[in-house]
Amino acid sequence: MLVKSTPQTPRALWAVLMLLGLSAGLYAMFLAVDYRWNWSGVWKYRAQFGIGWLTTLGLSLAAMLVSVLLGFVLMLGCRARREPLRMLSGGVVVLVRGSPLLVQLLIGYYIIAEALHLGQPMLVGIVLLGAFHAAYLAEIFRGAVESIGASQLEAARAVGFDKAQTYRFVIIPQALRRALPGTTGQLVSLLKDSSLLSVIGIEELVQKVKVMNAASYAPLEGYLPLAAAYLIVTLPLAHLARRLERRFAYET
Repeated sequence: MLVKSTPQTPRALWAVLMLLGLSAGLYAMFLAVDYRWNWSGVWKYRAQFGIGWLTTLGLSLAAMLVSVLLGFVLMLGCRARREPLRMLSGGVVVLVRGSPLLVQLLIGYYIIAEALHLGQPMLVGIVLLGAFHAAYLAEIFRGAVESIGASQLEAARAVGFDKAQTYRFVIIPQALRRALPGTTGQLVSLLKDSSLLSVIGIEELVQKVKVMNAASYAPLEGYLPLAAAYLIVTLPLAHLARRLERRFAYET
C-alpha cells in the first residue's frame, strides 16, 4: 500500500521572505550612507534587459534538454556490458567533470568549433553547456539506477521482461523519484552557469547587464534586477521539484 508524504511549508516562500528582508536591509543601509540611486538610467535599457533574460531562458532550456538526454545516454554507456563502451563513457564523464566549464567553453568554441567551421556561438554554447552538465547528470542517474534492489530486477526477469522492458517498467519509474533532487539542483546550476556563455560572444543576461551598467554608470541598480531575474526562474523550479518529490514519494 502506498502512503503519500504530507506536504510541508514551501521553503521557497521562506527564501522569498528572506530575500525581501535582506533587500530592504541593504536598501536602508545605502540610504543611510546617502547613496544616489539611478533607476532612471537603468530603466532606459529595460528592453535590452528583457532580451537578455529571454535569451538566457532559451539557451538554458535547450541546454537542459541536451544535458538530460546526453546524461541518460552516458549513464547507459557506463552500465553497458561491453567494456570499450563502458570505458569510453566513463572516460568522457571523468574528463568533463575534471575540468572547469570556462576552459571547456574556450577550447570547444575557439579551437574545436573553429576547426569544424561552426560559426554559430549559440548552437555551440548550448551543446557545450549541455554536455558539461550531462556528465554530472549521468552520475546522478547511475546512482539512482544502481540503488534499485536486486530483488526488483529478479522479479522483472521472472515475469519475462527483457532489458528494455525492465528499464521502462521497473528501473526508470523508481530511479526517477530518487534522481529528482539531484537532477533539479544540477539544472539550477546549469541556469546559473549560462552566464559564462558571454565569453564566446553570446549576449545573454549578464552580458546585457554589463553593457547597461557601463552606459548608465549604475552598477548596483543593474545587478539587483539581475539577481531577481535569476531567482524568478530558480525558485519556481525548485518548488516544482519538491512538489514532484512529494507526488512520487511513497513508503513500503
